[in-house]
Amino acid sequence: MVTIVDYKTYQRKDGSEFHALVVQGGVEAVKSKESGKTYLTAKTAKVPCTFDIMTCESLKGTTLPGGIKKVNVEPYEYAIPSTGEIINLTHRNEYIGEEESIVNNNVIDKALAV
Repeated sequence: MVTIVDYKTYQRKDGSEFHALVVQGGVEAVKSKESGKTYLTAKTAKVPCTFDIMTCESLKGTTLPGGIKKVNVEPYEYAIPSTGEIINLTHRNEYIGEEESIVNNNVIDKALAV
């Protein structure tokens, strides 16, 4: 399950705007590469939508079936919002619906794909 936690407004090349819902997965325990200590986090992803601002606002807190997965992409630069530091990333998080989530987590399907 994911929860809609926010929305963002973007501008297309032609100047028109569209919105994307920000969805967040469940809490995950992750080990820091630097300190070796465990911390808690939650993956987020942005999902473009056709809703207006009022609808996007009203959807906050709504849960959807599915999950968030890490997808490999061409390298790109990303500015860390809190520090402004520029880093290179080779992945992004993507929302996947319930059906794809079930297939991805199904051990039998993974074994057959080998």
